[in-house]
Amino acid sequence: MIYPLSGILLGPVLLAQGRYVRGTTPRLPEAAGPRSGQMGDSGQALRLLLVGDSAAAGVGVARQEEALLGQLVAGLAPLRPLHWRLLARSGDTSAQLLARLAREHADSADAVVMSIGVNDVLAATGRGRWRNNISEIIRLLRERFAAKHIYFSALPPMHAFPALPQPLRWWLGLRARQLNTELRQLVEPLADCSYVQVPYALHPAAIAEDGFHPGEAAYREWARYLVDEVGLGRGH
Repeated sequence: MIYPLSGILLGPVLLAQGRYVRGTTPRLPEAAGPRSGQMGDSGQALRLLLVGDSAAAGVGVARQEEALLGQLVAGLAPLRPLHWRLLARSGDTSAQLLARLAREHADSADAVVMSIGVNDVLAATGRGRWRNNISEIIRLLRERFAAKHIYFSALPPMHAFPALPQPLRWWLGLRARQLNTELRQLVEPLADCSYVQVPYALHPAAIAEDGFHPGEAAYREWARYLVDEVGLGRGH
């Protein structure tokens, strides 16, 4: 009840702050560089698929080598041969990602790494719709992409994003925690899915210049936790 009630009571302030943030926050591009490739040629390759939103696309750094994709490839490639592909678009909600996955050319994936949810917070996606979208994404990845294991990154701590003023920061952070709870409860009972909670570094050097997206240090830390998870070979 806190989220909808506070939204009503703080509505004018939240609306004004949202407009201010949209008008003053720099619009950073997606990281440049290849979105598919392979490394190594000895042994059975791990087929990695990274999907999601602006964080998956590397917004906040200049090159994919500095972004989540590049950091994952750098961490996983020494362990075994790797085929990798990135399907990410800045601004996507879970509903938009679901629609895009249904249209994309489907390659089989041993490990799918997922980054989605921040735009659902910004778009005020309902908790029931969020759960339904995640369930459908899982079904689609299983059926169309033959995904063996799906790793869902938890939503980041929006209550600590420097770009967001108070009380907007608190309000969006509350919603992010609620969606995380729904995500964890949905994913954890599934044998072919994992919920990955990353203790993000929030010092200024870890955050991009827009105060909203990860910087290179945050992407490196994020990738380190995911490499540990994927490297265990769970489900593949």
